[in-house]
Amino acid sequence: MNKRSKLAGCISALGWGVFTLGASVALAHHPIEAKFDISSATTMTGRVTGVDWRNPHTHVFINVESPAGVENWAIELESPIVLRHNGWRNDSLQPGDEVTVEGSLARDGSRQIWGESLKLAGSSHVVYAVTKEIPPLPLSPRPTPHWPDGSIALGSTNGAVDGYWSFPSETVLVEDGAEIAMDEYGKLADLDDAARVAPLQPWALALYKHRQQRFLQDDPMYLNCKPPGGPRQYQSNLGFQLLEDKENSRIFALVGSGNRNFRIIYMDGREQTGLVTGDDDNPLYYGRSRAHWDGETLVIETKGFNEDFWFSNGGLPHTDRLEMEERFTRPNADTLQYAVTINDPGAYTRAWSASWTMQWVGGEELPVHFCQNNRQ
Repeated sequence: MNKRSKLAGCISALGWGVFTLGASVALAHHPIEAKFDISSATTMTGRVTGVDWRNPHTHVFINVESPAGVENWAIELESPIVLRHNGWRNDSLQPGDEVTVEGSLARDGSRQIWGESLKLAGSSHVVYAVTKEIPPLPLSPRPTPHWPDGSIALGSTNGAVDGYWSFPSETVLVEDGAEIAMDEYGKLADLDDAARVAPLQPWALALYKHRQQRFLQDDPMYLNCKPPGGPRQYQSNLGFQLLEDKENSRIFALVGSGNRNFRIIYMDGREQTGLVTGDDDNPLYYGRSRAHWDGETLVIETKGFNEDFWFSNGGLPHTDRLEMEERFTRPNADTLQYAVTINDPGAYTRAWSASWTMQWVGGEELPVHFCQNNRQ
């Protein structure tokens, strides 16, 4: 059973289906509950004064009549990338349109709402609705592409249609075999399940619970746009690319959710140390990676991480003693299997593993997504 299936079933039962903008289909770059109180549901009607069609989130501004006079409210929606993929444009709403919004109020008391439903007033016409846009896989698997030397291609080959990897089957980091209800941002449905997510040391479990109790508001990627290092770079629907530079024996991992961030994976057997003329041995957000082929599986060893980021959605802790072994296997043209072993004796009682799959999105360039600093 999928780790998030129980919670997804509860959401479906509440009627948050394909015509919503909220939790069941959200693809936002930050946990919605970090900024908005989902227990403070509200409905209001107003006239559109403008549409701000920019990353990381689209905002629709409306004037609302109140006893105190006219108030201008900001309705926060999904990224323009997600909305565009669902067929919407910046001019799908026009200034002067009257709309009714249902959503959650901002935690800080400002005039902001997370838009779970946005309709033209007096009608059932939903605007800027999104679906969980997972395209179907081919009925017959397409063969795995190879380079002229016979090695497996991790992305597009020369002259082939461009594309990237997206739609991870899991967007949270949980030890394989554990069935734990949480949302796509890693927010637990039941805090008592925290100790079952991974073999956490007592201090790390306490910190993990604290982050959960604060609705993931302390996420450095949400607050300060810190990079999504570790497995988190593969947990976003905004995707990633693996570009193979065979001439220089290295692979570039381009991160769609990370402000044009990239990671270099070396294939030449070099030591996992920095350069005196460059970054020396300073710990990094993406660590230092070297890789080799084990048959048709790419095996990546990474260490040298700093502690200034969350290495997974949901706030699992890590320390600078973190080492990861990642394994990528491409069984067919449209599927990438990912498995990671976490070895961090500073935060966990033993090594542990997690795995999921990604799906190929062909014929498109990697989306460019920029973060928003939410530090108050």
